[in-house]
Amino acid sequence: MEFKQIGFIGLGVMGEPMCRNLAAKCGRPVVAFDLDPDPLERLAAAGVTAASSAGEVARSADVVFLSLPGGEQLAEVCDDDGGLLGEVGAGRIVVDTSTSPVGLTREIAAKFEALGVDYCDAPIARTRQAAQAGTLSIMVGGKSEIFERIRPLLDCMASDVALCGAVGAGQIVKLMNNMVLMETVQALSEALTIGRRAGLDGGTLFDVLSKGSADSFALRNHGMKAMLPGDFPERAFSTEYAQKDLRYALELAAETGTNASGARNAAETLEAARELGYGANYWPVMVKAVDT
Repeated sequence: MEFKQIGFIGLGVMGEPMCRNLAAKCGRPVVAFDLDPDPLERLAAAGVTAASSAGEVARSADVVFLSLPGGEQLAEVCDDDGGLLGEVGAGRIVVDTSTSPVGLTREIAAKFEALGVDYCDAPIARTRQAAQAGTLSIMVGGKSEIFERIRPLLDCMASDVALCGAVGAGQIVKLMNNMVLMETVQALSEALTIGRRAGLDGGTLFDVLSKGSADSFALRNHGMKAMLPGDFPERAFSTEYAQKDLRYALELAAETGTNASGARNAAETLEAARELGYGANYWPVMVKAVDT
């Protein structure tokens, strides 16, 4: 592998296991930073070196991965004093695995490009368990030659990696993925609520649906593993995070002149769940907003 050192910024629910897998599999030293010292302490056992700032990571690594809550944090890490744009050197690569707005992604990529730095958006999909197992799906936007260079690193964290097009294409695919998923969970929430109120066992309903044309990843995972048992923990992909992703999707719909009524309906249900006090809970808790 051509790179001498790998950097990682953002060690939250997904970033920490991604960084751990990267350190375990890439065969190169990894330096990381997060505002919270706890994941840095845990990752020390995996051989990850703690940096004192995002800027230090940018100065020392050939490739810098970002795993941040959203576009606001991406802009801060890149643009603020001591941020990546002021610290990263020409010839480096920045890879954003966060879910960020398409327009912001292209704007930031252009700023890096002017500095001689290549930029890829590489948002991730699937669950916290997939992040831990290294079986994420990663959808990439960027130059094909840069994609080929970073592909071995992405393979350390994911079982499915796809180049979707130029910068911004990865974010488009990710936003559409989450939009479809959330609309599907909206439909499952309605079906489960109607079925139970009509006297049907929810487990029976979902089991039979899984054997027919209504089967889906959302049904088997979000439906059967969360909605049926009513298990909506914190420290998972929260309602507020889901709202953020769906907001980005709706912004893109507006920019393209698309009437995304299904997405707006799901967004209203997520907001209702947040207002019920479930903002920090795993987002399929939206079923509780339907069943009120």
